[in-house]
Amino acid sequence: MWIGMRDKWKGAGKVTQQEIIESLLQFINQETSTEEEFNEHALMLFAYQYENNLPYRTYCMQKGKTARTVKTWRDIPAVPINAFKELTLSCVSPEQAERVFMTSGTTRGVRGKHYHPTLSVYDHSMIVNFRKRFMKERDKIKMGILFPTEEHMPNSSLAHYLALAVNVFGTEDSHYLVDRDGLNMDRLLAELEQAEQSGEPYALLGASFSFVHVFEELAKRGKTFRLPEGSRILDTGGFKNQSREMDLDEFYDTLSAYLGVPRRECINMYGMTELSTQFYDDGNETVPSVKSGPHWIRTRVIHPLTGEEMPKGKRGVLVHCDLGNFNSVTTILTEDMGVETDGGFLLLGRVQGAEAKGCSMAVEEFIRAAKGTSE
Repeated sequence: MWIGMRDKWKGAGKVTQQEIIESLLQFINQETSTEEEFNEHALMLFAYQYENNLPYRTYCMQKGKTARTVKTWRDIPAVPINAFKELTLSCVSPEQAERVFMTSGTTRGVRGKHYHPTLSVYDHSMIVNFRKRFMKERDKIKMGILFPTEEHMPNSSLAHYLALAVNVFGTEDSHYLVDRDGLNMDRLLAELEQAEQSGEPYALLGASFSFVHVFEELAKRGKTFRLPEGSRILDTGGFKNQSREMDLDEFYDTLSAYLGVPRRECINMYGMTELSTQFYDDGNETVPSVKSGPHWIRTRVIHPLTGEEMPKGKRGVLVHCDLGNFNSVTTILTEDMGVETDGGFLLLGRVQGAEAKGCSMAVEEFIRAAKGTSE
């Protein structure tokens, strides 16, 4: 399949969306990939997106980057993450999207939109990666979900992600623990008590700030638990825009103290609406933990003003190239600081100061170019 597509693409033939999807599903199923294999898929997707995503093509042309001049995935022009709030970045008409994931609101009320003509690639990416990084040796585990259902939040990528987790990997007696009225603490207490008594491993998954509400309620009721061996926690999202922030060490110490799950079994997922693939760590005995992704996503650390790659161990802004993003743009310039390290990268928080200025300039440059305007 891929060899035939590669010959077609390199011969300047048109590759269809369906061919791309089938190739990506096959690629994700591989155990690993070489630099050359990743590069060829990334260049094929760049050629497809250059052809079909008009705002992106306009931006690339103004930077002197075309499907003929870009020779490696590292050279693919990165789109600043906030551009998803200003422009429609899609290779198909937005009306053809099976699902539109939207970022949380901002002070201006503008939400970024990520269009998915099909969820087949997103879902397969999540399932293969989650099975390896969170489930490990288990096929199923009883789950409690500290987040609303996707029926309540149909445009939330996290709601869909957690629905996949519970539907594919959760036992039949798994439950959502957040409803329209908020955290259902009585249900959660019953779940924790039942897990403690049965000895059956239990998994609690949700947004990081949801766990803070759990801590507060457990403290009020004077309750602590010791969940059975094999239990694990997944948190994601941090505490941005929340009333209370917690130091990472305090957060994972508190998780262990209230729920009896060792910090090494407390997994953090790093993802974003604008990506189709997630990063995980291998527990949080020490923080910040090393984050890494599967073989179909790769990360660079760049200087925010020059765009040059930073040496290993030097901090910069994270750029992710996600082959799961077949319909939008593969390569995203985030607003997250990080450092490349052995086996992945350390996430160091949001950009500030000069780095933030650099990211803002990148957004302005992209929007000006994509809309065909000048200063």
